[in-house]
Amino acid sequence: MFEGPGRPEGFETGAYVRPTIFSDVDPDSAVAQEEIFGPVLTVIPYGDDDHAMAIPRRLRVGQVDVSGGERNFQVSSGGYKQSGNGREMGQAGIEEFLETKAITR
Repeated sequence: MFEGPGRPEGFETGAYVRPTIFSDVDPDSAVAQEEIFGPVLTVIPYGDDDHAMAIPRRLRVGQVDVSGGERNFQVSSGGYKQSGNGREMGQAGIEEFLETKAITR
């Protein structure tokens, strides 16, 4: 684990926590299975490239970067589960600001 509990230096007041990296995490552990609201990165080892590339499709998250992939601002992103309160960027991000009305005769 890198950093960990405690307040970052220079932030004596307010609700701040240090960014934390958990490495070699068991995929069945709580930190791997539950949403963590905070500056947390969980690192889970993989067996080979095929296994690593199959994982992003199975994750229930709004965005996954594989091998340091660049952010594509043409693609919508947003949270899932309890943090899934809308989409940003791309077509779905624009639709968040629209009100659709159907009028039939």
